Order: sequence, then structure tokens, then C-alpha cells
Amino acid sequence: MEEKELEKVENPENLEKQWYVVNTYSSHENKVKDNLLRRVESMNLKDYVFRIIVAEHEVPVMKNGMPTGKMKMKNLYPGYVFIEMKMTDEAWYMVRNTPGVTGFIGSSGGGAKPFPVTREQIEPVLKRMGMYDEDDMYSNYEVGDLVRILTGSFEGSEGNIISIDSENGEATISTIFFGRPTSINVKFSEIEKI
Repeated sequence: MEEKELEKVENPENLEKQWYVVNTYSSHENKVKDNLLRRVESMNLKDYVFRIIVAEHEVPVMKNGMPTGKMKMKNLYPGYVFIEMKMTDEAWYMVRNTPGVTGFIGSSGGGAKPFPVTREQIEPVLKRMGMYDEDDMYSNYEVGDLVRILTGSFEGSEGNIISIDSENGEATISTIFFGRPTSINVKFSEIEKI
């Protein structure tokens, strides 16, 4: 009976898609992503490796403290690539042996598979990239939760949720602005729980 239970866990069809983080050499993140995409295709691992993300966003190019009108890509997490995958032996081997990958975050070494990142850890990354799955977005938040605003003019501000409007995908946050309590409405995609 133990063998059947073990077989059930090792069967890739029974594995859940989860997010993992790999280390790369700084500024090699896109090269590693391209290498991973090619290897997923050539090794026929499309059923086990789903999304590969380099967390970048556009920022204005500045010269002498003034914007030049040009934009450039800035990596939010230099040296890291995020991978949504089923952790099979083959997929694990492929990722860790991809040129530019220096290791998995959450791996203790010695042949031990890494631990996936939690929903709370990956949620802000996906939100900043505009890739968050909104189906389950509201279940993680309640009135009273302390949150941080991720984008817009209140970016970086913290406050408590005072109401939730799941129909419109918004929350009302009470934050301090110029020393006074201020209520603002924000989209769920623009906040993270602290």
C-alpha cells in the first residue's frame, strides 16, 4: 500500500503547479529565460514548465535629474527568475542545468528538491507584472488587514482595509497622507498584504 501512495505522489499528473525562484548572474535574467524557454521546447517539458518571468518594468531615462523622454527596462529583482512549474525530476534537472542558473531559492542542496514560494511571496511579483490570477484575489483579504500600495501616487504607502468592493475589484484603504488619515480606493491588483 505504501508503494501505491508513493507512486501517486511521484506521478507528474498528481503534482500541483507551483512557483519557484532561481538565482542567475545579475543582468543575465533575460538570457536565462530565453535558454529555459528553448530547453522546455526541445526537451518536451511544456506540460511541466508553464510560465517563466523576469520581473521588469519600464522606467524613464534620467539625465541630470530630468527625464529624457526615453524609457528603459528595470529589473525589480536582479539576479532572479520566477518559474511556474510542476517539480518533476526531469523539469528540476532541466532548470538547474540551464546555462546561467546558479541554483534554486529554497533548496538545501545535497540533491534535495527546492520548496515552492508561498502565495503571499509570489502575489506582489505577479501583480506588479499584471499577471495575477484574479479568480481568487479577494479571498486573501479582509477588513482590517494591513496592506501596502504597489502602484500609483500612493505607491509604498501602508494602511488598513476599511471596506471591500469585490464587485468592482476594489478596496478602500485608510492611510496617513500629510499627517492626516485619508481614505483612498485602490484595485486589488495594486495592493499586497503586509
